[in-house]
Amino acid sequence: MADQRTHARHGDKVVYQTDFPADHPEIGPEKIGVLLLNLGTPEGTDYWSMRRYLKEFLSDRRVIEANPVFWQLLLNTVILTKRPKSSGQAYASIWNEEKNESPLKTITRDQADGVQTILHQRFGEGIIVDWAMRYGYPRTEDAVNDLMSKGCRRILLVALYPQYAAATTATAYDHAFRALMKMRWQPSIRTVPPYHDEPQYIDAVVRSIHDHLADLSWEPEVLLTSFHGLPKRYLMAGDPYHCQCAKSSRLIRDALGWPKERVKLCFQSRFGREEWLKPYTDETIAELARQGVKNLAIVSPGFAADCVETLEELNMQGRETFLENGGENFTFIPCLNAREDSVGLIADLVTRELGGWVEPRALAAGNARRAAG
Repeated sequence: MADQRTHARHGDKVVYQTDFPADHPEIGPEKIGVLLLNLGTPEGTDYWSMRRYLKEFLSDRRVIEANPVFWQLLLNTVILTKRPKSSGQAYASIWNEEKNESPLKTITRDQADGVQTILHQRFGEGIIVDWAMRYGYPRTEDAVNDLMSKGCRRILLVALYPQYAAATTATAYDHAFRALMKMRWQPSIRTVPPYHDEPQYIDAVVRSIHDHLADLSWEPEVLLTSFHGLPKRYLMAGDPYHCQCAKSSRLIRDALGWPKERVKLCFQSRFGREEWLKPYTDETIAELARQGVKNLAIVSPGFAADCVETLEELNMQGRETFLENGGENFTFIPCLNAREDSVGLIADLVTRELGGWVEPRALAAGNARRAAG
């Protein structure tokens, strides 16, 4: 390939001009991509949509760390025969009928749009924000390829999990890395670390709690901070998730200024017969009601967006359990979702991690905005 370069000096910069053959692929201006990654969602609530989604999710070796031969036999002969129907009913109860999609997809899209608006204000339009799911659609691989096609030679991956777990954060990044393995021209990649103890994250959660409780005519005696569970053996194998959840719960309690007995840590969504992280949310709800607690609030700080685990499992099943066991007033506090402070939090985390990739003057301005709140 002919490569004849000429250069000319413009001020302090040397500008190279390269003469390429006429059939050389066009190379556009270089941009930076930001890719928000969330768990995933089925495309519908019918049996086959749920089965496809559950098969992909439950076939992930990061999620199910069991003998793959035994597990696939159990998955395909038992679990995928029964579970799609019950899961489909749960999704149907919270489905966004207007857009014909799950709330998780709606909210993640809104988060990406909001983050892009902020980053364009800070750095101009040389940054492209997109979003994808680990399971289901839009596919992570498609999003990475699309960002590359738009000139993003550097991509920041943002797993939307405040607390790190191999079954969430790691598998989201794994999936993006597998896409890179197929690419001849790979982009440079960075990943956003967990933000479980970021003051801005804690403040946003506490503000959402205050905003929600201000609309009630009663005060909760107990606030449950419910996080998605994991098998206990994942903790014993070295996963930091439990410790990060406990720290987030403690920091939220401290910021609220409430006593220890009024804010309790628990874990939801266990699956199978083995021991998971304790205490279990459903058992805790029932026990508190039986002990005489009449007013209960629950928040789920480990989810960046409301989904079936929060809207159906906590707000519906949790409410039913509490009332059936003698409770009187129950409220679920929504996740941060696409609130202004939530979108600002994500944008500020991205701004910090883009250090060295963006124009220094613009970065300084972004950091100044972050410091000012």
